[in-house]
Amino acid sequence: MIKELMDWKHLSFAHPWYFGLLLLLPVLLWWQNRNKIKSTPSLRLTTIAGIKGVKPTWRVRFRPVLTVLRMITLTALIVALARPQTSNTSESLNTEGIDIVISMDISGSMRAQDFKPNRIGAAKDVALRFVDRRPGDMIGFVIFAGESFMQCPITIDHLVLKEQIASAKNDMLQDGTSIGMGLATAVQNLRNSKGKSRVIILMTDGVNNTGLIDPATALEIAKAYKIRVYTIGVGSMGQALSPVQTPMGEQLQMVPVQIDEPLMRKIATETGGKYFRATDNKSLEQVYDEIDRMEKTKVEVTSYKQYAELFLPFAALALLCLALELVLRYTVFKSIT
Repeated sequence: MIKELMDWKHLSFAHPWYFGLLLLLPVLLWWQNRNKIKSTPSLRLTTIAGIKGVKPTWRVRFRPVLTVLRMITLTALIVALARPQTSNTSESLNTEGIDIVISMDISGSMRAQDFKPNRIGAAKDVALRFVDRRPGDMIGFVIFAGESFMQCPITIDHLVLKEQIASAKNDMLQDGTSIGMGLATAVQNLRNSKGKSRVIILMTDGVNNTGLIDPATALEIAKAYKIRVYTIGVGSMGQALSPVQTPMGEQLQMVPVQIDEPLMRKIATETGGKYFRATDNKSLEQVYDEIDRMEKTKVEVTSYKQYAELFLPFAALALLCLALELVLRYTVFKSIT
């Protein structure tokens, strides 16, 4: 009980207006002293020499204890009437999450340095921040180049997911660009999901040039499962500085940026998504921010409050002090009242 009273953060009063009665306590003290002075008998003496050395008895000195007990009684009674109580709040969190798969191109061209540190590094950074902003969603991760691979199935364990995103590298798959495979593998992961909405974020910096499934077929599969696809073309306009293998070894050269934007727009439009073009780190971040705003997860928080009444100790204290005052008044201090 004492622990609950000391918990000021959760302490409240059901009827706090009763504390206004505390203003009457000084008035009662003044009224009591005024009546005491009026009712005190007077005796006129020609001299006080005979009683000057007489000291008051202990009963006289301790008589104010009765007034203290009366004030404590009234104060405790007022606090009890205000009904102190502590509250314990519990919350029930209900989410209608969105199931998302990030399908990322990790082909050799993603090493181009028109992004910092390069395209794949920037893509992983913004994907990790995107995951952090979606705590209620199931998210998966697909990588593709000349072939595709489900790096992480859709999961609510975002710590594992982020480890898989961070570990993605250019040399994990056969080189090439298979947009159809990247899309089809993402659809495969989402087709049995139970989310109220299913979304794919498909990111590439090139043109489809290989793969067992062509993009048109993968698009029809996504439409059949009613999966919305946001497509992102990654790469600066014109040319970009990229590592190129030469007879002298790997060297940085300016190479043309080729993105099949008509295909990417077609995939996004026909699935109800949107196509974006990111030409640097900032614009790539803005793309993910916009997708985050468009795909909102519904979260309902229901709060429950339980109250514990704490007026009983104050009521008991008031009765105890009142009883003690009455006993002292009619026993120990009876002869001087």
